[in-house]
Amino acid sequence: MYLLPGFMAIALSHRHRIQSFRSMGWFWLIFVLFIGLRFEVGGDWGNYLRYYEMAYGEPLASLLSGRGDPGYVFLNWIAANNDWGMGFVNLVCAVIFMTGLISFSSKQPAPWLALTVAVPYLVIVVSMGYTRQGVALGLIFLALNWLEKRNLFWFLFYIVVAALFHKSAMLMVPLGFFITRGNWLFRGFVVISIAYGLWGLIVSDSYEAIWANYVDAEMKSQGALIRIVMNLAPALVLLLFRRQWLRVFPDGRFWIWMAFGAVAAVFLVSFASTAVDRVSLYLTPLQVVVLSRMPYLFRNRVTPQATTTVLVLGYAAVLFVWLNYATHAPHWLPYRNLLFQ
Repeated sequence: MYLLPGFMAIALSHRHRIQSFRSMGWFWLIFVLFIGLRFEVGGDWGNYLRYYEMAYGEPLASLLSGRGDPGYVFLNWIAANNDWGMGFVNLVCAVIFMTGLISFSSKQPAPWLALTVAVPYLVIVVSMGYTRQGVALGLIFLALNWLEKRNLFWFLFYIVVAALFHKSAMLMVPLGFFITRGNWLFRGFVVISIAYGLWGLIVSDSYEAIWANYVDAEMKSQGALIRIVMNLAPALVLLLFRRQWLRVFPDGRFWIWMAFGAVAAVFLVSFASTAVDRVSLYLTPLQVVVLSRMPYLFRNRVTPQATTTVLVLGYAAVLFVWLNYATHAPHWLPYRNLLFQ
């Protein structure tokens, strides 16, 4: 599946232009079926199956009063009580994730390269392993589109919906401060109000449990440092060439602050690796946006074809190493799909 966008990225590396979502629709469909109809694939398959089984026959109000993420709980409740199966839940989640990813990627100067960069970790590991955060990330991609357009309402709308699928998505709310359109006092009031409201509605009751599980218990996430370093590389590129970046992409100043966040994560990972690893997931759009813009930014120094080829081969190596040597890779292999069961 990596070869599809990788081949397109190299073949079209001489054409740096935005693609329409429709022109990439075939890729959307293939990957929605690949992600959404997987069967017993992913490290947390058993945990998510329990979400589905627990929802059967239970009153919705009772489920929502628990500590689960309300959006994902509601989706499981609908599927379980209509006997639509776990495949329906995963398919809906895949639609949301891929819609966000392709919508965001299609707006980059090298859209196929953006998708290629996303496949090894965001598509295969996150969307097929951390289903709830995968949905949240897809919605965050949609939110980032509106952030670059300086539209506060739609940015916050998608962040709020993302937080309904994974509470940690509310950490993206402060990016609303970077929207420069409109009265700054009003913007600040809205951003703070949304953050406070999300905290009170979905986080406050479970804050102590989350802190105890991720920080006090010193949970260790294998491979966390490697994944954080993957964010660090594009972050350093952006920080080193930020003046050139701002000349070409003046509305993308918030990416620089996300780059600082990626740098900070390197120093925090030893404190609580699992917590920092999961939060750093929301910094992975840095990989997509920075690396897909590198051939365009550096076209006067290196040919776009050369830059694209190096990046495609580099991420192919990352995927190869992960599939063959990662501790949890056996949970993804062999790949099975409901269409062929």
